Amino acid sequence: MAEAHQAVGFQFTVTPDGINFHLSREVLKHIYLSGVTSWRKRAIQFKNGILTGVYPASPSSWLFVVIAIMSSIYARLDPSLGMIDSIRKMLPVSDYLTSQSQTVLSAILFATGLWWSLILLLRFTLKVLLSYHGWIFEPHGKMSSSTRLWMVMFSGRRPLLYSFQASLPRLPVPSIDDTICRYLESVRPLLDYDQYKNMEIVANEFKKDQAPRLQKYLWLKSWWASNYVSDWWEEYIYLRGRSPIMVNSNFYTMDLLYMIPTHRQAARAGNVVHALLQYRRKLERGEHIPMRALGVVPMCSSQYERMFNTARIPGIETDCVQHMRNRKHLVVYHRGRFFKLWLYYGGRHLLPSELEQQFQCILSDTSEPQPGELKLASLTAGNRVPWAKARQKYFSEGVNKTSLDAIETAAFFLTLDDEAHGYDPDRAESMDLYAKSLLHGKCFDRWFDKSFTLVVYKNGKIGVNAEHSWADAPIIGHMWEDILATDYFRLGYTEEGHCKGDINKGLAPPSRLQWDIPKCQEVIEHSYLIAKDLADDVDFHGCVFEEFGKGLIKKCRTSPDAFIQLALQLAHYRDKGEFCLTYEASMTRMFREGRTETVRSCTIESTAFVQAMEDTSEQRLALFRKAAEKHQNMYRLAMTGAGIDRHLFCLYIVSKLLDIESPFLNQVLSEPWRLSTSQTPQQQLNLVDIQKFPKYVGAGGGFGPVADDGYGVSYIIVGENLITFHVSSKYSYDSLCLQDSHRFGQNIRQAMLDIRELFITYPVTL
Repeated sequence: MAEAHQAVGFQFTVTPDGINFHLSREVLKHIYLSGVTSWRKRAIQFKNGILTGVYPASPSSWLFVVIAIMSSIYARLDPSLGMIDSIRKMLPVSDYLTSQSQTVLSAILFATGLWWSLILLLRFTLKVLLSYHGWIFEPHGKMSSSTRLWMVMFSGRRPLLYSFQASLPRLPVPSIDDTICRYLESVRPLLDYDQYKNMEIVANEFKKDQAPRLQKYLWLKSWWASNYVSDWWEEYIYLRGRSPIMVNSNFYTMDLLYMIPTHRQAARAGNVVHALLQYRRKLERGEHIPMRALGVVPMCSSQYERMFNTARIPGIETDCVQHMRNRKHLVVYHRGRFFKLWLYYGGRHLLPSELEQQFQCILSDTSEPQPGELKLASLTAGNRVPWAKARQKYFSEGVNKTSLDAIETAAFFLTLDDEAHGYDPDRAESMDLYAKSLLHGKCFDRWFDKSFTLVVYKNGKIGVNAEHSWADAPIIGHMWEDILATDYFRLGYTEEGHCKGDINKGLAPPSRLQWDIPKCQEVIEHSYLIAKDLADDVDFHGCVFEEFGKGLIKKCRTSPDAFIQLALQLAHYRDKGEFCLTYEASMTRMFREGRTETVRSCTIESTAFVQAMEDTSEQRLALFRKAAEKHQNMYRLAMTGAGIDRHLFCLYIVSKLLDIESPFLNQVLSEPWRLSTSQTPQQQLNLVDIQKFPKYVGAGGGFGPVADDGYGVSYIIVGENLITFHVSSKYSYDSLCLQDSHRFGQNIRQAMLDIRELFITYPVTL
């Protein structure tokens, strides 16, 4: 009962002599420290807000401008051309405001206005500089003098996370002619002569009749909104989907491939959660350094804002993303029970050793789940409409609402898993099982609506399942790299595998969340069965490719991404005997609130190369060069806002809002992506020297197949000598053995080796 007594700030008793107050000094001390921490946090946020608000200038530059103006006045010069005198005449006459004071105040006001005008001019200049994309189209290893001069202009003081936001250019709207021309070129290798001619006719009719009107609305939106794509992309691609987000939308990220720093589950959870709290604190203060292409060009940072304290809320027609601030608790799931854990003590974060102590309490708890509690989270894994209705009916009041609010407003969700997973070179299926566990688990032991669920396995391995609507994979990747480096190199463990630090016996143990859901169990079971069918249908294969990596590919004077994409085209052709529409995700974060664009990797050039490989033509290497260059150019166009699919998507949305029926757009938006690919970025922060620590490399992450009869492929280029592939497909479309993730993974491996053989055969090209 000691903890219960400490939780009471004061008590009072009524006696014949009056009322006696009994104050708890310990609780009052914690209240005071919490207040101090809160005000310190607000002060830092206010300071960083000012630094961000005046970037690329600095607050001290205001004083410089004021001193310069005041000095000129005392030198009997008027740099304001009479504006200071005009301001002085507008000031109210007062006994406390002498003529000299009026002059000084007028000069300060003018200097402030001049200073702010200079800031706006600098921001406009920076936006113009950031609109230059010539550097991305220059040959690798070569840089023009204009690009060198352009890069020099970015030197300045150290920026904060959001310093560049106001200076980023808007995503441009491509011309209708360019988009349709590129679209027709992209489908040419997939259609026969008659099909292509018919598509040409439909496309040209759209360009002539409907497109001009739709384009005008997009131009209007591009000038009115920060980004003409992102809000519609989030709403219509993610939030309006009524099918399960588990497998279909959420994605996963794995732990380091070869290393486990401790096999103690509670200790690993303690270090990682503490590292996440440190990351969140810097994020709330905006103190992370913004990501930059080439180390120079800033990327948009808006997606970081909803990383923590965020949940997707189900709705009947559409979901919404709920983001809270200043939440100080975590919800933990273990063996069917939900626990609420406070993350602060005495106005500070819990230390790793204290968190380990709390997690060990949960692991040692032998209580049973309440009725319906075991599979409660499967509501977030099933269809969205039943979950939305159940939420309204059963979770809108009482203990159910309180407990659900605790989950949805928590910093994030943590699962202490009772299984052991990780990569084991001696177990061929270890990566496959690890991937399936992170993607869907048991269908009821991850809260799929949270921004991310941290999974800690009983052998010390970890991973993340992330909801996709609020951000894309590079954002989670940025966080994950920071967390792993902090865990391994900054916090560390004792020789026994425990977190470093002392045990705090004054901590109150985690509390169980309470539920009253006997009437909801039928809905829970129904959602679970749907989710289980979906999870059982997913086939995964993890391929660790160690034969060569980006180091050798660069010696071949080609892009590693283009090399891998052409290998995927070759592997798919060998697997299915045909070409298909291929999706590769590219980022558009050089623009404000930019997210992704599609690179259509199946091209005329790539199909010619694949056919030459199968025919063993002597032109294979030349065709490879041509296809790789084509792919690189398409990737550059996508990054610079000249892609195909986001423009067509927005035109389609406008046509629906205007109730305009477009056969062309209907056909384009209904085409299935039977090969969906994505490169997961690694070493964004360069916190670990892989040359010095070659075993400290990430295993990357993956996602489910986009099309039921297709493959999903995520690949990660790690260091100079390692590439990992995560391949997914569905068993239900394999009755005729038309697809198999393991077979496709082996085809990828062989395709990579066959393309390398080209450069061995023709060593003069190296």
